[in-house]
Parts: sequence; structure tokens; C-alpha cells
Amino acid sequence: MSEPRETAPPGPSVHPAPARRGSRMFAPGEGPSPDPAGSHHERRIRSFQPRRSRVTAGQAEALLKLWPSWGLDIDGQRVLDLKEMFGGLPVVLEIGFGMGEATAQMAADDPDTGILAVDVHTPGQGNLLGLADRLGLSNVRVANGDAIILLREMLTPDALDGARVYFPDPWPKKRHHKRRLIQPEFLTLLATRMKPGAVLHCATDWEPYAEQMLEVLSAHPDFENTVPDGGYAPRPAFRPLTRFEGQGLDKGHVVHDLLFRRK
Repeated sequence: MSEPRETAPPGPSVHPAPARRGSRMFAPGEGPSPDPAGSHHERRIRSFQPRRSRVTAGQAEALLKLWPSWGLDIDGQRVLDLKEMFGGLPVVLEIGFGMGEATAQMAADDPDTGILAVDVHTPGQGNLLGLADRLGLSNVRVANGDAIILLREMLTPDALDGARVYFPDPWPKKRHHKRRLIQPEFLTLLATRMKPGAVLHCATDWEPYAEQMLEVLSAHPDFENTVPDGGYAPRPAFRPLTRFEGQGLDKGHVVHDLLFRRK
């Protein structure tokens, strides 16, 4: 199975407003918007579903404290200067980070690389900000919203030094395969924002999705497999083994890593 979202730690909770379009947990400017790119009204199949589940008091506190300086809404209204945002560090885009524990660990292990982490899960956003604060990390920024809008309208060509897509929603039902993120159109857009030589790293424990990823990436003209004979790559040491992945491995799940270089 795909790696599940990590549940919020026990403790006092803050219940968000009803999940209707435009409802807010925070005042404007104090936290992530529930609909950051609402003006777009795009008629496009999306690979994600926003989830406004229980937010603990600690996560809400982190969002209130840190969002104005470390968070951003993907509204499509401005172009980001990543050099200014990360103090000149090379920047890797991470799409979908769950509760952010692996992201925080990678940021701590590699402080000379900036991580622009994108997700739509409010508890995870607060959890990652809280982890970054407690660990004293300055190389993480959290983006709220649609990664497609971020790539298309808010990043400049060759802005990224790498990209990571770990355990994306596999959309297992055949009629939902069109919702999977790793598709030719997405890769074409992503390639325009990655520097030549930058590496896209995908990982999944859903075998049919791994096969599709390998097929689509191998056929795409802008990417080449870093594995000399093709196929899947060994898990790099820099990708942390999360507890949910470990539980899956104990149950016999097979995790596939794919590392493809921007030509």
C-alpha cells in the first residue's frame, strides 16, 4: 500500500472551520489560506485532495508563529526569487511531505541545500514548521497549494537543483490513474524549472505505480535514468526510512526508488 499520512501526535486540538470554500482557520497573513489560488478556477484533473483534518495546539502555534516568515501560499500572483528566499543555497522542490518528519531530517542532514516543501495538509504544514523551529533549521520553506501552479507561474526556468516526489497518492483504481502526478505533461513542465543535470527522485511502495513511473520517465525526452542499465535505483542514504515505510517493509512491501536526471 502507499505510505499513509502520519497521524498528529496526541494532545490538545484546534478544530478548523467547516471545510467549505474560503473558510479560514487563521486571519489573512497569519497562516495558510484554505484556497490560495481560488481565482484560477482551473478545470483540471488534480492529483491531490486538500485535507483540513485535526490540527493540534502545537501545530496551530507553529503556523501562527512561523507562517509569515517561513510559509507561502501558492496563489500564482508572483514569481519567487529562490536565491533570496534561501540565501543563495541550491534548492530542491519536494512535492508532498506528509507530516514532514523525513523532510526535516533531510534538511538537518544537509544544511547547505534549501528545501521548498509543498503540501495541502494543514496539520503536516504545522508539524514541519514546528520541527524546523525546534531543530534550528533555516533551510526549509513550506508552500501551501497546487504544485502545478507553483511550477508554471511562480518559478523561473532552471530555478531548481532537484525535485523529490516521495510516496505520492497512487490512485489505485484504474479509472483514477489519470489523477496520478507522474505523467508526461507534468514531467515536461517540471523539466523546464530544473537545471540541466538536476535529479528528480521518486519513491513509491505501490508496484503498479512504480512500473508506470519507470515507463513514463524512461520515455520522456527531457530525462535520463541515472541507473546505467535502466530500472530502479537503490534507496539513497539521504532518503530517510520513515517508521511507516519500515512497517511496510516488515509486511513484505517493496519500495522502489527512481532517480532520473534532467538532460
